[in-house]
Amino acid sequence: MQERDVSFPPAHTAEHLLNQTMIRIFGCERSYNAHVERKKSKMSFYLDQKPTRQEEKEIERRMNELIDEDLPVTYEYVTRDELPEEISTDRLPDDASDTIRLVRIGDYDVCPCIGKHVRSTSQIGRFEMLGTNWDEKERSFRVRFKIV
Repeated sequence: MQERDVSFPPAHTAEHLLNQTMIRIFGCERSYNAHVERKKSKMSFYLDQKPTRQEEKEIERRMNELIDEDLPVTYEYVTRDELPEEISTDRLPDDASDTIRLVRIGDYDVCPCIGKHVRSTSQIGRFEMLGTNWDEKERSFRVRFKIV
C-alpha cells in the first residue's frame, strides 16, 4: 500500500532518489510502504540486516549529494511491451493503461509514476533524516525524513 502526497513534488521526487539509493547501498527492492507528505515522510524497506549508524549517515549524505548534482527529471511514455527490462510491472494498478509514463532522474533512477515532480533535483531542497526504525522480526527498515 503506497500513499503519497503527489501534490508536493520535492518530497515525491526525493522518494524516487531514496528508493534508488537504498537499492544501490543495500541491494534491496524499492520501498514496500511509503507515506510521502509535505511535513514529514516515511518509507520502509526489507533488508537482510539492520544498517549501521555509518550506513544511515551515508544514506543522508548520498541523498544530498544527488540533490546538489541538479539531475534533470524527465518523462518518457512507452507501451508495456517497450518497458526496459529493469522496470517491474508488479506495482502497476490492474487498470493501468497500455501506455506507461516513466520518470527518469538523470542516469540515476527510472520508474513508472504518475505523480508530480520537480524539474531537477536541485529544486528538492535538503534531505534531512529524522530517524529510523528496525524491525528484526520483519527485517524491515523504516526511514523517516523531511525535505527542508
